[in-house]
Amino acid sequence: MKTQKITKEQLEKIQTQQGKLRDILTDIGVIEVRKHEALHAQATVSQEIEENKKELEKEYGAINVDMTTGEYTEIVKEEE
Repeated sequence: MKTQKITKEQLEKIQTQQGKLRDILTDIGVIEVRKHEALHAQATVSQEIEENKKELEKEYGAINVDMTTGEYTEIVKEEE
C-alpha cells in the first residue's frame, strides 16, 4: 500500500483548526472550574445569610430590615 499525503496547506489548516478547538475546550474547562467555585461560594454566603437571619430573629423577632438604613419593622402575621 502506497502512502499518500494531503497538501501542506490542507495539513496546516487541519492543525490550526485542531489547535483552536483545543484552546476552546481548555477555556471551557477553566470556565467550568470557575463556575463550580462561584456556585460553592454562593452556597456558602447563602448559608451565612440564613444563619444571620436566625440570629437577628432570636434577638428582634420576625422583622424586615431596610438594607440602606438598618431600620427594621416587625412582621405582623395575619390571623386566619
